[in-house]
Amino acid sequence: MTLNTYTTDIPGASHWSLRVRKGTLMRLTDLAGDANVGMLFYNPENLLERYNAPDTLKCQHTFKLTRGNCLYSDMGRIFASIVEDDLGWHESVCGNSNAAQVAERWGARDYQNARNEWHQNGYDAFLVELAKYGLGRADMAANLNLFSKVATDDEGRMQLVSGHSKAGNQVALRFEMDTLVLLHTCPHPLSSAESYPYTPVRIELSQAAPVGDDDFCRNFRPENQRGFQNNALYHLGK
Repeated sequence: MTLNTYTTDIPGASHWSLRVRKGTLMRLTDLAGDANVGMLFYNPENLLERYNAPDTLKCQHTFKLTRGNCLYSDMGRIFASIVEDDLGWHESVCGNSNAAQVAERWGARDYQNARNEWHQNGYDAFLVELAKYGLGRADMAANLNLFSKVATDDEGRMQLVSGHSKAGNQVALRFEMDTLVLLHTCPHPLSSAESYPYTPVRIELSQAAPVGDDDFCRNFRPENQRGFQNNALYHLGK
């Protein structure tokens, strides 16, 4: 581990949160394959500002997220940019697994009885992290699912693409403003895995390179240029 770099491994069925500073690079690695990382963003200075999945997709004219895409707040600002991506597809439309789904698919197991082999779900995992910052159910937003790809059939039904992410695949986010990051490693809500998927993920935090005028994410879409301008105005007013 080099100076000013932090690394930690998050087991499957777990959750994590941190206030991440502007200019931080967060690299996530799928350690075993078929990972799912549910993720939410909030402005730590104003927790009413949070990740907005519909705006993120529609303003960049996309259904999938990959390198070049920015992750927007409901105030038109950019929490983070996707600066590296092995996969070419991450989804932000399917939301979270919940306790009823997990129990129906894999059986109910609580931590008190099963310990690390429990069957945690994404919704309750987020609630645990939200409570640490005085937030609750009313503050839950539509989340991002990194490493996950969905496809539709002729009837419009969505299915999770198994095997999309392989062991060692990575995605890196550069944070464009101070951000409260919440994440979990619980199953995707459309997972059809035979057994509960305990897929660990590595998190590496380091200092990102400065953003120049020729930055790939900044110029990926004209809308992103406006998003960066909104961020600049926000930081001038702080």
